[in-house]
Amino acid sequence: MFVKRIIAGAALIALCSGCASGLSAPQKAEYARYEAKGQLIEEKSPGAGAALGLLPGGGSFYGREYGYGVLNLLLWPLSILWDPVSGYDAAKSINYQATRANLESKSEKELSALDDQLKNGQIDLAAYTLEKRKIDKKYGTD
Repeated sequence: MFVKRIIAGAALIALCSGCASGLSAPQKAEYARYEAKGQLIEEKSPGAGAALGLLPGGGSFYGREYGYGVLNLLLWPLSILWDPVSGYDAAKSINYQATRANLESKSEKELSALDDQLKNGQIDLAAYTLEKRKIDKKYGTD
């Protein structure tokens, strides 16, 4: 009976540990570049997500994963094993998405203004190309 419980618990932990997917390797590299350039928007604190993961479902709720939060709440003393990681990864993922959306919005605004200048004849094609490269470099990950 005790062995069955251990096996069931291990299987449950293995299944639920997949809840903390986090960022892919290229996204982690891009996240690090955003951080290095000072462009990262920290909407959620990864440290707070990890700390809240020690509470019943806290890391998942903090990371806007409400379904997993309820599951982790129900599995609470065991969820301490994976929910801090889930909260940390979710916070980083939210920050990554917020940063990408912000940079894309700013880039689109600047490119739209540049297109208008070209359309109105305020700049020529050579100046447009030069300014477009500057904008791409400013908001790109290179």
